[in-house]
Amino acid sequence: DWEMVKVTRVERLGEYRLRLTFSDAVVGDIDLADELWGEMFEPLRDTVQFNRVSVDPELGTLVWPNGADLDPEGLHDAVRPVQRAS
Repeated sequence: DWEMVKVTRVERLGEYRLRLTFSDAVVGDIDLADELWGEMFEPLRDTVQFNRVSVDPELGTLVWPNGADLDPEGLHDAVRPVQRAS
């Protein structure tokens, strides 16, 4: 069974950088500074608003209180994988 990858955890690293954990055990960092344009995302340039990010457990993606969200597949493709200390 093929299952769509989902975000299972988000950690804020400062500025617009996040560390994401995915359902396939990939852990990676992403800087969203250059992605915050358009009606839904420009308000997130305010770091107070940006830091209200959470994971939607049903959709398995990043969401913000203003309704902005990001495709988990796109995030998975865009992260820079990190090595986790075991």
